[in-house]
Amino acid sequence: MSKVASLSSTSTGALSSKTTKRSGNVATLLEKLTAIDTYGNEFEAPDYTIKDILSVIPAESYERRTLESMYYVFRDIAAMVSIGWVANTYIPVLPNAALRFAAWTTYSIIQGLFGTGIWVLAHECGHSAFSDSRIVNDTVGWVLHSFWLVPYFSWKFSHSKHHKATGHMDRDMVFVPKTRDEFIKNRGASVIEEIASDSPIVSLWSLITQQLFGWIMYISTNVTGQKVAPTGWGMNHFNPASAIFEKNQYWYIVLSDIGILTQLFVLYTWYQNYGGFNLLVNWFIPYLGVNHWLVFITFLQHSDPEMPHYEADQWNFARGAAATIDREFGFVGKHIFHDIIETHVLHHYCSRIPFYNARPASEAIKKVMGKHYRHSDENMFVSLWKSARWCQFVEGDNGLLMYRNVNGFGTPPKK
Repeated sequence: MSKVASLSSTSTGALSSKTTKRSGNVATLLEKLTAIDTYGNEFEAPDYTIKDILSVIPAESYERRTLESMYYVFRDIAAMVSIGWVANTYIPVLPNAALRFAAWTTYSIIQGLFGTGIWVLAHECGHSAFSDSRIVNDTVGWVLHSFWLVPYFSWKFSHSKHHKATGHMDRDMVFVPKTRDEFIKNRGASVIEEIASDSPIVSLWSLITQQLFGWIMYISTNVTGQKVAPTGWGMNHFNPASAIFEKNQYWYIVLSDIGILTQLFVLYTWYQNYGGFNLLVNWFIPYLGVNHWLVFITFLQHSDPEMPHYEADQWNFARGAAATIDREFGFVGKHIFHDIIETHVLHHYCSRIPFYNARPASEAIKKVMGKHYRHSDENMFVSLWKSARWCQFVEGDNGLLMYRNVNGFGTPPKK
């Protein structure tokens, strides 16, 4: 049954009343909502519904083929094992230390790429996009994520909340930007004018720490997510009693931790039998690479000078799902990272579509999204630097918040 609700607003620039049409759990605000993005262009919030989006997705896009999904798992594992055998057989006999160092470095980077592909397949399992079978999804996802010390069910549950509230300032669970007031407080100032711009070296250091430790800090303390508990342990993905989770999820979190403990035992046995260097080049450096790529991908999917965020009274699912961006990462993105970068907007509208069906479905929804669909073919490392320098906090006075910075780039913050 539909109902109409009036929401009052006293924000500057907003209408005195907003009409909301609700049908089930779908809400569409019927007001033209605009703001100026960081580039100085007018951004208009989407006005279509999630029903409009889902109606154009081909039925065959939803087909999950377990054997095809498993093929990609075995393909990626076979690639890592084959490359590992070649590296461990031939690199040690290279004639000098410099060559061996370069070869081991290259090898570890490549393993990190394929390892990220395996991480993405586990991510498919967490969304039930891998198979029609819940047992298959959770078994494969638990094994693959545990290999990279990811608590499968813990991340699955918190990531689901992110998808249900993307772009929502109070409910989103990852890369939630600081508000203007939070940014000022974080810098120890009382007004924005007191804050000096960041030097490039400061931005570079911030990026390095984010890329190396961002994932570990996220699963340990829910950094960049909602502050749902006063302490880090209360927001820890390994804590079955964490405020992130519901009470009925307790034993799933325990099962996630069993996976982590099992992998730690495997790594200890690996070290005991093959030594620290072998573990370093074959697992630990690739592990850091996987963490880097995961943060790299996620940050750039949700941080951009054109990217909006919404306060509660102006958010709905259709708007939130559009608050992300498709990017291009060439051969690696398409063939190793399983299109997680190139079809991410679709993924937020319907996360159960398997990656091998995502491109046709992505093309279909563009017809509905029109100007609201965002895509960039800019070099992603350039985008990483730009987002770090341009996207420091969000502000707005009508429920639609856009990125601003004190570094002098683009639209300046309000005085």
